[in-house]
Amino acid sequence: MISQADKHAISDRLEQLYAKADSYFKKTFPRPLLTYRRSGKHAGTAFLQQNRINLHPTLFTHNKDAYFTDVIPHEVSHLLAYKLYGRVKPHGKEWQSIMADVFECAPNTRHSFDLTPLQLNTVTYTCSCGPVELSIRRHNAIVRGKRQYLCRQCRTTLTQLVEASEN
Repeated sequence: MISQADKHAISDRLEQLYAKADSYFKKTFPRPLLTYRRSGKHAGTAFLQQNRINLHPTLFTHNKDAYFTDVIPHEVSHLLAYKLYGRVKPHGKEWQSIMADVFECAPNTRHSFDLTPLQLNTVTYTCSCGPVELSIRRHNAIVRGKRQYLCRQCRTTLTQLVEASEN
């Protein structure tokens, strides 16, 4: 659960970022609605057409500093890129430019937060570089023959790791 004090701090940070963008682009952007709902492993999500940002409350609670320095600017950059350029690649040059030039943040596309507090159900798969945890949803898509997933590092197809049973 996010405290009222934290919600105020998030709103203040959001306003700081928007004030910076307003000044940089010499126009006033509409402020987004903030919501706090669990969203899988996503630290935050920008809903472009709704002008809304959702922040994951559990991940926020365990990674507050990173939210203020990285996650909130990341999501705001998505909304600004949409307002300025329309539909573009989610982490394309427009988004990267806003992250780097306006907010002076590294345009990182993924977080590396500890996901243990989320208590997610996963299935272990493997590739050339080692074990990879996949969500139940992705596992079920593989089982049904609907999807195949590649490792993000070595680009080999993930295969389910089958533990040897004890007799």
